[in-house]
Amino acid sequence: MYQLTQVKVIREQREILSIDSLTIDPHALTVVLGHNGSGKSTLVNLLANQFEPEKGGVTLAEKPLTQYSAKELARTVAYLPQKLPEVAGLTVKELVRLGRFPWRGTLGRWRTEDEQIIAQAMQATGVTAFKDTLADQLSGGERQRTWVAMLLAQQADLLILDEPTSALDIQHQYQLMQLLSDLNKTTGKGVIVILHDLNLALRFATQIVALKAGRIDFSGGAELLLDEQRLSDLYTTPVSLIDHPSQPHKVAVIC
Repeated sequence: MYQLTQVKVIREQREILSIDSLTIDPHALTVVLGHNGSGKSTLVNLLANQFEPEKGGVTLAEKPLTQYSAKELARTVAYLPQKLPEVAGLTVKELVRLGRFPWRGTLGRWRTEDEQIIAQAMQATGVTAFKDTLADQLSGGERQRTWVAMLLAQQADLLILDEPTSALDIQHQYQLMQLLSDLNKTTGKGVIVILHDLNLALRFATQIVALKAGRIDFSGGAELLLDEQRLSDLYTTPVSLIDHPSQPHKVAVIC
């Protein structure tokens, strides 16, 4: 389990995140929700050990993140930031191949197993047909699936993604979340993802962490989202829940 205890993050003499206690199931599909500036990216950066809190600690499997070596953590947690690195000149297969770096390093011996893992990752994300295409020539949805394939090739038990749907159209948003949901269900890998779209959370989340003004507003099972007053308070705007016309889940609308 992930556990955050007495965590505080301070920037420019301003407290931007304060968490007394938070536990996150590393096998769930956890959606992090909240308004802009609520601390969502700060939280997932802490979980991915991108920086340390000024106070408190973060543990994974009862071990402080600070005690993981870089290679050990990369074999456990795969992180995709909101701003993706430049991939000019890399084909899809070459980009996915980077996911094997924590296992082989720069000079490590390449094995047949690595090729098999890369092929399986591309197949699982539906990008095999583009393997020889330059990654920067793909559409937004294809490129996001390629990055997810790289995370899968990393063979980490937990995937953390910071707003992966923000630059995608509606169709590709749902396709990407369906892919992450399927991976979570079929492989048992945990997924922690920041979303702005409440309806994506209602459809795909199994766990929720909701932030408001740098603090935990609520966290727990996805059933917590089935409360109009709770959602209205979180977003400071009236939210109603209605039945989806063809799916067994609710849809959020602004009143």
